[in-house]
Amino acid sequence: MFVGLTIPLTGVFSGDGGDLKLGYELAIAQINAGSDIAQKWGLKGKGVLGRQIRHKVSDTEGKPNLDVQSATQFIQRDKAIMVSGSVSSSSAIALEELGSREKVLYMVGIAGSNDITGKNCQRYGFRSQQNAYMAAKGLAPVVAKALGKNIKMAFLVPDYTYGHSVYDSFSKFATEQGWKQVAKEVVPLGTTDYSSALLNIANSGADVFVNIAFGADSVASTKQAEQFGVLKRMKLVVPNLSSFQDKELGAELMQGVYGSCDFWFGLQDKFPLAKAFVDSFVAQNNYHPRWGAHIGYMQTYLWAMSVERANTFNPVDVIKVMENSKAQPYVTTIGNVYFRAEDHQMVRPIPILRGKKPSEMKHKEDFYDIIDLVDGEAVMNPPDLFGCKLGPYT
Repeated sequence: MFVGLTIPLTGVFSGDGGDLKLGYELAIAQINAGSDIAQKWGLKGKGVLGRQIRHKVSDTEGKPNLDVQSATQFIQRDKAIMVSGSVSSSSAIALEELGSREKVLYMVGIAGSNDITGKNCQRYGFRSQQNAYMAAKGLAPVVAKALGKNIKMAFLVPDYTYGHSVYDSFSKFATEQGWKQVAKEVVPLGTTDYSSALLNIANSGADVFVNIAFGADSVASTKQAEQFGVLKRMKLVVPNLSSFQDKELGAELMQGVYGSCDFWFGLQDKFPLAKAFVDSFVAQNNYHPRWGAHIGYMQTYLWAMSVERANTFNPVDVIKVMENSKAQPYVTTIGNVYFRAEDHQMVRPIPILRGKKPSEMKHKEDFYDIIDLVDGEAVMNPPDLFGCKLGPYT
């Protein structure tokens, strides 16, 4: 039984991609061994339905065409019954379209664009990460409460589906809180020199710098923002924090930042499966998992649990189990969750984080406080808002 993983291990998303890979591999090892942790997730015996998971990883550099080439090979050559991976939303859209053409399940990797479970939704694609709308609706009121209502904001927006989707959602919900946009700078993916955009932001009179850039772009743009004096004048808000933004920028720059994410290891104090995940990941990899690792780990377990509930690998039956999961929610690392039948978006809580001062950190990776865990039901978009039409089962 083969699973294909298309992951950017080089390029602008390599930090998140490397973390994602370790999450998949930990889950696969635990499931194949029939470990205590796999049993706590509700799996029975070794492997899935008694069969071992085989897998391969392809480095796709974050390029959608390479994701599709690799996944096609996995499906045609290796007879993959599930593919997963991706860090770019553009890759995720291409992969879920391929999955639906080939009738192979695609468990979405890291991808925040509304389009994935919106206008580009597919019957064979399922996303566990919150979309941009959910993240923004959860984050905006928390940040407005902390920073005030009459706030001027300046945006740095990467020019692809994720960037525009996050911008549309966060600007909407921040405006509803009384905030006002005074600058919007759109930059290409993989930009190295942000000086002209940041000069305009620095001179905009904004109170808050909303940096939507992701992966290595988030690190480069934030470092340059500091050099331009942006971070001295403005609070930093990052609607979706990247996996290693904290480590690469350091607590001096990240203190006081507000953002959302899929998972933070502080959730181990609330959910027993989160503690089991964090402890086993740290033991294996000598660092605390970021949310890339968590997505790979959780999506693997969600697929395995759905197969065992269906008692078959037949993708149509597995899809129907996931579509009916509201009636039988999954108990996970982030509590009880389910996939919404209408668009395959997971309904799940969203951690809202604030960067700690260096003096507050209990250890070298203790970068954030979880200041809220927003209820998933409260922030869901209407299922038809982004034009989702799932398409046929066969």
